[in-house]
Amino acid sequence: MCQHPNSCPSAAAVDREAARVVATFPEQGWSLLCNGVIVFEDTGELLPDGSTIAPHRGPARHALAA
Repeated sequence: MCQHPNSCPSAAAVDREAARVVATFPEQGWSLLCNGVIVFEDTGELLPDGSTIAPHRGPARHALAA
């Protein structure tokens, strides 16, 4: 699907979120990547085969107390 000179990772790759954004809909909270993955602002994903990846944000980072 990707037509870039340096191919983006496939939808099955671990780093699939590194693919380029081809369409974004911030008012709806999602973007389409060139590998066919839809990423949501809560970090969930919808893969081209219809399977889903649950949101996977890391824990909030806190400043260390001095």
